[in-house]
Parts: sequence; structure tokens; C-alpha cells
Amino acid sequence: MKLIHCADLHLDSSMTTHLTKEKAKERKAELLASFNRMMEYADRENVSAVLIAGDLFDRKNISATARNAVYHAISTRPEMTFYYLKGNHDVRLFLPNGKECPENLKLFGEEWTAYVQADEGCRLVISGVELCEENHALIANSLTLNREDVNIVMLHGQEAEYAAQDKAEVVPLRDLRGKGIDYLALGHVHGYKKETLDSRGEYCYPGCLECRGFDEYGEHGFVLLDVDLEEKTVASEFIPFALRNGHYVEVDVSDCMSTAEIMDAINETAQREHLPHEDFVKFVLVGEMALASEKDLDYLNQWIQDDYYTVKVTDKTKIRIDYEDYQNDASLRGEFVRLVQADEKLSDEEKAQMIQYGIRALEGEEIE
Repeated sequence: MKLIHCADLHLDSSMTTHLTKEKAKERKAELLASFNRMMEYADRENVSAVLIAGDLFDRKNISATARNAVYHAISTRPEMTFYYLKGNHDVRLFLPNGKECPENLKLFGEEWTAYVQADEGCRLVISGVELCEENHALIANSLTLNREDVNIVMLHGQEAEYAAQDKAEVVPLRDLRGKGIDYLALGHVHGYKKETLDSRGEYCYPGCLECRGFDEYGEHGFVLLDVDLEEKTVASEFIPFALRNGHYVEVDVSDCMSTAEIMDAINETAQREHLPHEDFVKFVLVGEMALASEKDLDYLNQWIQDDYYTVKVTDKTKIRIDYEDYQNDASLRGEFVRLVQADEKLSDEEKAQMIQYGIRALEGEEIE
């Protein structure tokens, strides 16, 4: 028996933080299209159920297009069961006006709810609860499972070893161990992660179905589960599925002395990493650059903006200063460097920044 575990689709995201108005509109449509492509994949693979572990939508006011598309995907697949656990971004049920909840859409509340997905000698039971301020401290203690069943548990929150008194959206792994869980289907973390829960089961975040910004790096998709009721096992496989992914790429520019040389280093790194031009890419400049080097981030970002769907260049370099070169320098520049170096109230990084800007000013360069 095959199931899909997905989460954090964030349909109807505004997408305007990192994108132009035109691309944000395009990307918003792509998110919904990927959801429909996932449903077509489920049809081809004879998937029996889809587990949506929270944040199906991104905001309170859902567009008619997104609402109708999701309702249509569910209502036209009566042979497929959808288990929908609302997350912190999901405010209300998405049903279009006048439409009743389809029989194949199973919901959860603020108390544990369990559904029997299959009963073929051994039962597959899917349990879930929506975390809130009132129940989060008690969810683990109130979970009761039959160890003879194959148990899938759905939660939406941040993994932690212990429950947090002041945070409702915490999944207390320590308290869930030894409960008889075969697969803990989680949502909330936007990158794929699978780890051992205990000697019996594992926990998994499928991550976002699609990359939405520079902070959502790596491949995106969903998890395909294969449940063997005779063997009482749950096998999981991450399925890369995103139309566009996100990349965080560090570029060592220690040997560069100019913006043009930095651009060459970026291009060489991009070719080596085989970065797709249709993806989100964030280049991060690292290393120690010489004090006399020149670097213009605005120019770099303008230069590279058409090379990828959306791209950003940020700076994490440090300034390399050989103070011995200024020990016997009788010039105004040497005196300035020695004065800054002797200031014990400044950190090394602050000294380097001050010296860099000071020398540029002494050379007549305009400082913004």
C-alpha cells in the first residue's frame, strides 16, 4: 500500500519578498500546479492515501482558485483518502461556499483522532492532533496506540527532545519514543529530514513541495510511503519533485582584488556546481580579502540578475590587514592605521572595517 506524506505546501503564498510582482504571480501559480502534478503522480502510482501534515495554505484569506483546485483534486478522487492536519498557517477549512466536506477528506482536532486506513489482518491506523496552547503539554501522555497495528502519527511542529511550556508547536520526541509509532509524519520544517525515532520507528519532515525563497535550500518534494501490512513495515522514500529548487553557494574570493574578479569567481563556482538557471540561487562571498581590494555588491547583483530565476549575492568576507606593513609607514595612512589598531575598545572586525573605510576616504573615494 502506497501513501504520500507532504506538508508546508503554503499554497497562495504572496511570494513578493524575493520576487518581482510578475514573477511572484507566476510562482504562486507554479505552487498550485505542483500540487496538481503531485496528485497526478499519486494516480499513476496507485497511492491509497495522502497525508497533509499542516500548512496546506499560507494565509487566512484563500483565493477561490486555490480553494477550488484543492477541493476538486480531493473530491474527484473518491478512492483516495486525504488526511489533513491543519498547521499554524491554516486558519479554517478551505471548502468552497456551499460545498460539503468530501467523505474521503479526514480531519483532525485538538484531541487525538485515529482513522483505520486498512484492515487486512493487520490494521494501518493513522492518528493525529492539532497542537495548541491548551493541549501541547499533554499530547504525548494522551497518545495510546495498539502495538499490534501499523501506526502512523501526524503532527505539525518543531522537533525537540522535550516539550516547551511556552511554545505550543513543539513535537517532544523524547515523550513519543516507545509509544509504538512506526512512522511519525511531521510538518513545519521546510527542508527534508528523516531520523530514527526509536528502535521501532522513524520521524520525517518532507519539507516544502516547492522552494519559495532564499532560505529554503536543497531539493524539494514529498515522501512516498510503502506500507507492508503482512510484514508490519513502513518504508519511506523522498521524491524530488519541485519545479524550482534553492541553492546556497559559498564563493571563496580571498584572491580577488576587484568586482570583476569576484564575478569571475562566482561564474567559475556556478559552472562547477552545475546550478540550473531556473532555480533560486544565493551566492555568499567568503574568505579574507586584501585591504586594497575593491568590491561592489550592487554592481554584482545587477550583473548576475538575468542568469537565474532569482539570484542574490551577499557578503560574509573579512578584511585581511597585515599591520606590520604599516609599522614604519610615516604617511597619514600609516598613522591612521596605527591609531585604530591601538584602540582596545574595538573588535578586530570593527578595526578592519574602520581602516578600510578610512583608507578609501584618504584616497579620495566616495563612501556610501
